[in-house]
Amino acid sequence: MAQAMRPNTGHSLFATDGKPHPLQDTLVGVTLFLGVLSFITAQFHDLHVLASWAGLIGILTGAYGQFISVTTRERFALIVGLGASGVGFYLGMFYGGLA
Repeated sequence: MAQAMRPNTGHSLFATDGKPHPLQDTLVGVTLFLGVLSFITAQFHDLHVLASWAGLIGILTGAYGQFISVTTRERFALIVGLGASGVGFYLGMFYGGLA
C-alpha cells in the first residue's frame, strides 16, 4: 500500500535524519564562512595574515566538524569549507604567512 509523503519542514536544513543538530550546523556555518573569507582574502597579497589565520581556524573547525558530523549533507558542506580554507591558508602562507 502506498504511503502518503509529508514534507518535513520543522528541522534543520542539514539534518536528513529528522533530528536537529545545532552544534554541527554551527560548525558547518563557521567553516563555510571562514573558508570563503580565507579564499577571498588570499587573492590580495597584503591580506596574507587574515587569509592564513582564517584558513587555519577554518581547517581546525572543519576537521572537528567532520569528526562529530552525523549526516552526509553536513559532511559535504564541511568538505567544501575545508577545501576553501585549505586553499586560502596555503596561499596566505605563500604570500607571507601568519605574521
